[in-house]
Amino acid sequence: MSQVPNPRADNAAFVLSLADRGVTPLILRFAPSVHGTAGDHGFIRTIAQVSRERGVSAYVGDGGSRWAAVHRDDAAHVARLALETPDRGAVVHAVAEEGVSAKAIAEALADRLGLPTASIPPEEALDHFGWMGRFFGQDLAATSTITRERYSWTPTRPTLIEDIAAGGYDVPERLSA
Repeated sequence: MSQVPNPRADNAAFVLSLADRGVTPLILRFAPSVHGTAGDHGFIRTIAQVSRERGVSAYVGDGGSRWAAVHRDDAAHVARLALETPDRGAVVHAVAEEGVSAKAIAEALADRLGLPTASIPPEEALDHFGWMGRFFGQDLAATSTITRERYSWTPTRPTLIEDIAAGGYDVPERLSA
């Protein structure tokens, strides 16, 4: 039976194999949402753009899917700690929030942008969200327990919901921009 390709695992295995050549490999894994209010161009910006264009801040299904999140300054801090503390074969998870529900994200955007919220059936996610529909309904929770212990790292920056409330996603932009 053939294995399903897993680029992420294959890449990690390759990087870790470099230890045999005298390289100190380090794998940095970032939460799906690396956020911050100044110039964020990631997934949440895209969801905010879709919300503005559609006139509704939506989530997929019951909104229970979760997204791990980390403020970009906290992510940079743990990356620096990992780089300054070489640990052969370390896998670092830059995750401050293990899982923010899609519904909570949509509600926070709705509150900030003055829009209603709505549930989108999973089969309509691609039509509503465009390419983002492949991801927004997925449960992408993650943990950083080992990373926090290894590097004595405690995230201190605003949460994803706090960044949304602070207006980091207010600037109207076109999806095609």
